[in-house]
Amino acid sequence: MDAKERYEKERQDGKQQRQLSIVEAAEREFINRGIEKTSMQHIADAANIGIATLFRYFPKKEKLIVAVATKLLQPIHDAFMTTAALPGSCLDKLERLFDFLIQEHDRASAKYMIDFDSYAAHSLEPVEDMETFVALHRRISQHFAAIVQSGMEDGSIRQDLQVKETLTTIMNAFGQFSRQLSLQNNILLFESDLESRPQLLILKGMFLDYVKSK
Repeated sequence: MDAKERYEKERQDGKQQRQLSIVEAAEREFINRGIEKTSMQHIADAANIGIATLFRYFPKKEKLIVAVATKLLQPIHDAFMTTAALPGSCLDKLERLFDFLIQEHDRASAKYMIDFDSYAAHSLEPVEDMETFVALHRRISQHFAAIVQSGMEDGSIRQDLQVKETLTTIMNAFGQFSRQLSLQNNILLFESDLESRPQLLILKGMFLDYVKSK
């Protein structure tokens, strides 16, 4: 690598690092203030940069909103990809995914993703850069489809149900319930002191018992 190539690589690396630091600052501000109440000035101050520099990297707040959502979705993608590649039955892999979601449910990122879902759903115009987020979500679905296919082949799950539809519904329901519990200790008003983790473990057990081959 000659001096010019080295300089260009260092410049690109520096640019990527600055972009990442901005996204991380935006994540903190969005989680603490909420998407609607966070301004670009809040993010610039949190990232210790001028507002003009922020706009050079992210011309619109909407681009940062999607960038943060995509960043937070990445660990979920990695978990599904890793799990799909592991040996073992479909039931083993589903249990691993449930355990991952239980581990993640109390993170502040869950609060942001709920806010993001609401923001995207109520947007009057298509959300800019949303295709990046959607593409990552699609890759998660592909990894999950591989897990479902393994269950159809190894006989670890019931064959008398719509396998793909059922397992997708279960994972979506579990994920949404997990997110809701991250915002409050209990969504059941008559048991406000019930902890989140036992509820998730019970739901995990119910779902796995329902789909497993008898």
